[in-house]
Amino acid sequence: MTDAALPTSGASSTPHHHYWQGAFIGDDEAARRLATLPAAVEAALAAPLDTETLLAACDALAAALRDPDGAVRARLAPHLPADEDGDVLAELAAFLERGALTRKLRRELGGTAPERLTRPDAKETVYEAWAPVGLVAHIAPGNAATVAPLSLIEGLLAGNVNILKTSSADTLLAQHLLAELAALDPTGAVAERVVVLRFPSSRQDWLRQMCAPADAVAVWGGEAAVEGVAAHVPAGCRLVEWGHKISFAYLTRDAWADEATLTALAQDVCLFEQQACSSPQVVYLDTEDTDELHAFAGRLARALAACPAPAEEGLDPAEYAELTTTEHLARLEEHLGLTKVIAAPDGTWRVMADVRPALTASPLHRSVWVKPLPRKNLIATLRPMRRYLQTAGLAGGRADVAELAATVLAAGATRVTPVGAMTAGYSGEPHDGVYALQRYSRRVAVQADERFATTACLDDLARPAAFPPPSGPLLDKAAVQELNDGVDRRDAELYFRSGGSTGTPALSLFTYDDYDTQMRAAARGLLAAGYDPARDRTANLFYCGGMYGGFISFFSILERLGGTQMPMAAGPDHRATAEMLVAYEVDTLFGMPSYLWQLLHEQAGPLRAYGGIRKIFYGGEHFTAEQRRTLTEEFGVEVVHSITYGSTDLGPLGYQCTESTGSVHHLHADLHTLEILDTDADRPVAPGETGRLVFTTHARRGQHLGRYVIGDLGRELPGRCPCGSHAPRFELLGRLGDVMRVATYFLNHRRFTAIAEERFRYSGELQILLAGSGDRESLTVRVERTLAVGPDEARDAFLADYPELRSAVDERLLDLGVEVVDGADLERTATSGKLRSVVDTRR
Repeated sequence: MTDAALPTSGASSTPHHHYWQGAFIGDDEAARRLATLPAAVEAALAAPLDTETLLAACDALAAALRDPDGAVRARLAPHLPADEDGDVLAELAAFLERGALTRKLRRELGGTAPERLTRPDAKETVYEAWAPVGLVAHIAPGNAATVAPLSLIEGLLAGNVNILKTSSADTLLAQHLLAELAALDPTGAVAERVVVLRFPSSRQDWLRQMCAPADAVAVWGGEAAVEGVAAHVPAGCRLVEWGHKISFAYLTRDAWADEATLTALAQDVCLFEQQACSSPQVVYLDTEDTDELHAFAGRLARALAACPAPAEEGLDPAEYAELTTTEHLARLEEHLGLTKVIAAPDGTWRVMADVRPALTASPLHRSVWVKPLPRKNLIATLRPMRRYLQTAGLAGGRADVAELAATVLAAGATRVTPVGAMTAGYSGEPHDGVYALQRYSRRVAVQADERFATTACLDDLARPAAFPPPSGPLLDKAAVQELNDGVDRRDAELYFRSGGSTGTPALSLFTYDDYDTQMRAAARGLLAAGYDPARDRTANLFYCGGMYGGFISFFSILERLGGTQMPMAAGPDHRATAEMLVAYEVDTLFGMPSYLWQLLHEQAGPLRAYGGIRKIFYGGEHFTAEQRRTLTEEFGVEVVHSITYGSTDLGPLGYQCTESTGSVHHLHADLHTLEILDTDADRPVAPGETGRLVFTTHARRGQHLGRYVIGDLGRELPGRCPCGSHAPRFELLGRLGDVMRVATYFLNHRRFTAIAEERFRYSGELQILLAGSGDRESLTVRVERTLAVGPDEARDAFLADYPELRSAVDERLLDLGVEVVDGADLERTATSGKLRSVVDTRR
């Protein structure tokens, strides 16, 4: 944040108390800009706001607000209301943290990237998204410090441009808080969507100019406030009313006799001095007996008297007049046998028992009505006030609560809580019966033709995803495992272990929300690869068990696509598997290349006779070009594509489109950022050069994995893919572990595979066994019996085509051998079934 953008101490006394798209301005400049508001809105909406950009900025601001010695808190401190303290900043931080906002987005808009045009039904080329309404004008109340900025942030979450009016009596907290938020967004998109003006409601010309171009107007306040704003709302504009509401408690006979319930009820009344809409103003008893009513009123009075005294705050004349008038009228009606008033001698609380059940507003400030209302009369009594009802606090047995909850909701209440928790809420809770983000959004749809069958997200054809560049230290697998120790147990809902193909199996932790986000991304990638959920009949043949996520993940992916699935899992009985493939007319296989290769070759007779396998989608390993040729020519497979490129801890990282071949993948750019760093230094490689793949994941609530060195090598491919997607492409070039330091030379497993494929059209699996024998090391190339030549001829080919290998042997540093084995004898990981490409037994 620049010094020019944000006034320093004493800013509240300067004339620059308006914040407009990144700058603090005075009245004259604000008046000038208001006249051009429509053009400013159009310019801001031309560039979309990625939800991830906003989430990152909000989470950074939440962290800054929690730092007691931080600069942000110091800058905001002068703008806190006089009667508030750091609790306001703590409340703001709790709202702004990533976890809270992602839960809110999921509840209200169905996901963490609601602005992306995706296919709600993968079987149709119809795309839907939540789009901003455009401009939202927020008219904030003057009695709640956090409402103004948080209302605007809800507008930002829906992608809107927002203009906020704060009261002339308010501090500049909203302006400075939102300026801090905008400063944490390097793209500038947040600042372009934020305007905060501070002026009195009597300035009707400014209010009119605010509302005239608005697509939605959000008003916080009572009926008078809503009516005053409604006069300026143009036709077709949404008027979103967050008005004053009335809440009540309802107690059954067993409950009102319970002292603990009575204490909890008194706390609900006293907390916030009944200023919250969810505070009880009326207490209903399930009775018609006046004596019971009066007896309860006396007990409630004693409970109120036992509560801590209210803070020393003087009532304004209007509040005092309403309170004394209500109490005096109630005392007058005592002579008619209608009421009974019990009040504190110092006037700090009052209980007014009234035999008439009609809902009556309280003058607040610990003033509560007690009324009789048999449950059979609940709907008839409450429904006339349905527009004003909010919270019903219920106390009774389990069956009573279930019955009464349905009844009060039918009567018009929008929220039911236990007595004692009426003012408490939860993250993502609807407000006054609606989700705010949906009120600030439009549900939009795009219908496309069959040309878009493999396009899962329309946005990928329009623009690339853009995130702030990664920063911080590099993480290896050991560092990520250490991070698991710090994960909150509430965020460790799903446990997976890696297959262990490159070492000891590692543990990965997920929230179910994060898992769902990743499975939906992988499902979109599968569509891009040519999977057709409407027609393909799929056998899920990944390995299952031992906390390995392969089978489970692909089950979840198919579930989200609505694809036809036979969840067989990889098993040792290949004959039984082949029989099921034929019996259930399977035409698409999901699985590990090594397992699928064994299955097809061991059951070649019946499967070739069946001839129904059209598509293979694989993961965890790669098919070589020669293996692809064999699958196509000998088994009639039409499509062979990677189902996904990913890892257990990061989830899906890349996907293949129909134009991708070999080990080329698109990046899941809505989930991750990719860097390619030099193998010997932590610096980017030149474009197109090979380096270490380093991923930073953005869409995770439970774990924040930044700059993770995953252990794979690859290179970036330039230009836009022929499929039309803007998502970056990269080519996988093996694992760091596949590059072996042997006899002072670096040798690569992929080179051995390429030589066997080019020389002998070898399509089987190949494994390297390393061992130490005195002063020499030994390297044994293990191949399957499908190799067309003998071991000696294969050894000569490796020596002839691999100069470094030949030098090591000529220098008597290395013994080279070739061993022909059955595919089943090659070493594999127990959990995932992956081939161990290099088995190093040296010590």
